[in-house]
Amino acid sequence: MALTQIRVGGFGGQGVIMAGMIIGRAASLYDDKEASLSQSFGPEARGSACSAQVIVSDSRIHYPYVTKADLLVAMSQEAFEKFYADLDVDAMVLIEEDLVKVHDLQPGICVHSIPSTRLAEEIGRRLVANIVMVGFVTAVSGVVTDGAARRAVKDLVPKGTEDLNLMAFDRGYEYGLRSKAGTQAQHADAGGPAGG
Repeated sequence: MALTQIRVGGFGGQGVIMAGMIIGRAASLYDDKEASLSQSFGPEARGSACSAQVIVSDSRIHYPYVTKADLLVAMSQEAFEKFYADLDVDAMVLIEEDLVKVHDLQPGICVHSIPSTRLAEEIGRRLVANIVMVGFVTAVSGVVTDGAARRAVKDLVPKGTEDLNLMAFDRGYEYGLRSKAGTQAQHADAGGPAGG
């Protein structure tokens, strides 16, 4: 049974919950998988810590909370600090590289970084940094297909912003494909498995 435990963390206003919703919707409605979503907020919404827990599985999900994350998406330093100790042994960590510095990770954990906020600003709207990150997650992790994720983005973003958000998704997805290819090349050069 393939089951992926995902934690998306950041601060209020970054669209962390929306990112989790898109991943869950893509998996459950368009990739024919099971998915669950739970979320938590700090005492204030904007600026405080928040996170989304998403479980994606090929079969029924019996427990809807992340116990050991296979995938951590950290969009703030606070989110990384709070969640990195609860990673599975061969987990993947995806970070907003301008906001997060990784440390103390166990061997075997793969890290990919993206300047999602900067890429969103280049498109013209800082607010779509979460959608850039969703594109990046889709490309690097393969937890959902790009077609499913694009459909979920269109479903969930505010009406009239679909083109902007799909442009943001594509920017993150393309960045992720390059990041993944670079990691595979590094593994091949080192004589290791071409994975990651």
